[in-house]
Amino acid sequence: MELRVLKYFLMVAREENITRAAELLHITQPTLSRQLIQLEEDLGVKLFHRSRHRIVLTEEGMLLRRRAEEIVSLSEKTVEDIRHKTGELTGKITIGSGEFKTSRFLAELIASFHEKHPQVTFELYSGNADNIKERIDQGLLDIGLLIEPVDISKYNFVRTPFKETWGVLVSETSSLASLEEVTPEELARFPVIMTQRKVLQNEVLNWFGDYADQIRSTATGNLLYNMAALARCGLGGVITLQMNSSYEGLKFIPFQPALESGTVLVWKKAQVFSKAGSAFISYAKEYLSGISGD
Repeated sequence: MELRVLKYFLMVAREENITRAAELLHITQPTLSRQLIQLEEDLGVKLFHRSRHRIVLTEEGMLLRRRAEEIVSLSEKTVEDIRHKTGELTGKITIGSGEFKTSRFLAELIASFHEKHPQVTFELYSGNADNIKERIDQGLLDIGLLIEPVDISKYNFVRTPFKETWGVLVSETSSLASLEEVTPEELARFPVIMTQRKVLQNEVLNWFGDYADQIRSTATGNLLYNMAALARCGLGGVITLQMNSSYEGLKFIPFQPALESGTVLVWKKAQVFSKAGSAFISYAKEYLSGISGD
């Protein structure tokens, strides 16, 4: 499969119309149709359900779309990584991160590095640890900021000195809203919205201790903004980390006893990085060493 043909395929998949896709690609409609037919013949599968006005991906087409997006993204990243000006650090660094208070540190680290190397640009990807590790493994991300506990056996890493505080985000009209801290016994009587990650669910269940079997989980999620909307509508309290942000009509209450998690910067072992990527990792180690020494 040629990279050019994969880009053609992705454009058609996005537009769901060959004529419109051909116009955007600046090629003729018959040429694009032939390329798609040849791609289906090469793969031995049907990629589209065709109708008079619209085409829709088959199950095989949806699989190819996911793989093609990864291939094209990795190709573009590779080209970006090897382009540089002599004597001046350039390129793009791709970083994945969850939603943490430690994200403030990551922003400060990026800003400090960019001040020294203004020709380097950054691409940020937001997701949970599983999403980020998968993209690191695929070569789509250089570095990830992850919350512990996390399996980092395949990665080099540097631990940050920052701790994330767990608690529950509840409606200001909730019976819990008058509390400054919440215990397992108190929270076990209240419906909750949990994180989707099993490893973090286990951390929370361990905190609940003897009250774990009394938990009433009404929903799970991976993005706090959407989970906060559920809490605002009375579905339950969101078990989450404390953020450097506020949500209208909601109050964060920390756990008692306190539950904290560390964060780590990780990158793939034996990975060949661009000059910009290697320089950023070295800078991050030095930057964190300076923080830890203060």
